Amino acid sequence: MRRIETSDEQEQLSSMSILGHLEELRSRLLKCLGGIAVAVLISFTFTDPLWNFVTQPAKAALIAAGQPPLLIQTESTEVMTVIWFKLPLVSAIFLASPWVLYQLWAFIAPGLYRHERRWATPFILSSAGLFLAGGLFGYFVAFRYGLTFLLSIGKGREVTPGITVTDYFDKFVNVILGVGISFELPVLIVLLVLLRIATPRFLLMHSRYAILVIVAVAAVITPTTDPFNMLLVAGPICALFFVGVGAAYLVTLRREDRGICKTTLVVGAGGTLALAGGYWWLVRARYRITTHWPFVAR
Repeated sequence: MRRIETSDEQEQLSSMSILGHLEELRSRLLKCLGGIAVAVLISFTFTDPLWNFVTQPAKAALIAAGQPPLLIQTESTEVMTVIWFKLPLVSAIFLASPWVLYQLWAFIAPGLYRHERRWATPFILSSAGLFLAGGLFGYFVAFRYGLTFLLSIGKGREVTPGITVTDYFDKFVNVILGVGISFELPVLIVLLVLLRIATPRFLLMHSRYAILVIVAVAAVITPTTDPFNMLLVAGPICALFFVGVGAAYLVTLRREDRGICKTTLVVGAGGTLALAGGYWWLVRARYRITTHWPFVAR
């Protein structure tokens, strides 16, 4: 049976005034900035290992292009600006992400019913985990293959590939942060359903538009313009869209005190087994992704 909302709960949702919301928003933003500031100070003490980690894709791409693994400095201040200012800030965003996401949930929570606020821990863990997973996917897959592709285009055409410190770091940040934020899509979908802005049925009916937007965003995030690298980013995000819709459907069933139908269980289990079987077959066949056509080799 559908859960009946009590008058106390309805009154609880609307008890805070506009000024109260603004004051709460100000408090949460200050706490977010404080957490990021602490993370920046911590990152300052690890600039050398962080820079070595950041430049690994560049070194691999330059070696694959037949060049020494060195970035080019064209301005006297760019190394100091990138390593001592931009790098700690980007590192702090990832380091402080659980704290920032907790503040986001604390700001949204007053607009939810009491039983819905129990999703606080899953929300923080899943959103932080997805953000970090997106960053790692961007680092190990999307950015590496995209950069290798870009630096290999001029090979054999009397072009010497190279990349400056600023240009490299800007592309690195665009891809890593862009993919990390895009991986938050399932959490965003669940929040929209919790706040009753959208429903799983509505999202599925308009999924083709969502896929179109995802492909457009992937085209902006990826450093290249070739369809392979674009789809390499768009594919996982599209999959996360449907994962988010599935999670939102389960949340809706829980909120309305309804059980999961057998068809949903069968489809979910079948899809999971199909994905696991496909991945196992690729591993067994020793396939790997390459940066040239047909982009898959053994």
